[in-house]
Amino acid sequence: SSKTFWTTTGMFPQELIIGFPKCVKISKVAIECYLVRTLRIERSVCKDPVGFEQCIEKDLQHTEGQLQMEEFPLPDFQATYLRFIIKSAFDHFVSVHRVMAEGT
Repeated sequence: SSKTFWTTTGMFPQELIIGFPKCVKISKVAIECYLVRTLRIERSVCKDPVGFEQCIEKDLQHTEGQLQMEEFPLPDFQATYLRFIIKSAFDHFVSVHRVMAEGT
């Protein structure tokens, strides 16, 4: 829902994990967030959310008063779980409004 979002509790790093019913092939991940400075995306191909490996880490551009929209192409990428780690922010609190994964 575009009316809901996830917000941090004020200290960093903060993380959220998204799980899929089985290991899937992902071609692209997109995120809409607010006031995130540094974002890391990790993946796990395990049955449980363990054994994560880093895939992407990026410093996002500050967009005052607007959502940050970032897309990450991921060729030949498989995951059962994706972990999004917000390492730092432009303010004390940030929000994540949408996470999208494309693939099969």
